[in-house]
Amino acid sequence: MGSTVIYEDSDTFDDGTRYEMIATAIPESDEYPDGVKYRFQYMAENGRTLLRFDNFPDHPDVDRHHYHTPEGVYDDIEYSSLKAHVQAFYEKIDDYRTR
Repeated sequence: MGSTVIYEDSDTFDDGTRYEMIATAIPESDEYPDGVKYRFQYMAENGRTLLRFDNFPDHPDVDRHHYHTPEGVYDDIEYSSLKAHVQAFYEKIDDYRTR
């Protein structure tokens, strides 16, 4: 079974930070009950992760929809739809850039 890219975006800012976003439609499963797999990453110029949203089920102590910062992995984020999650990620990038 294959996957289909349903959302993709990337850009680099003047300060060298950049983001890469990809979401794919995949068959629904126990690991991906929404039928969507995504990774949205905002990183420093040197590639260090500043923020990453993903739903890869590799962290047993957090919910499926979680995010990473340099300080750790957290799951106090709500996933209602891909569109809303994309918007939330852009808003979080703006928060980081205005600090």
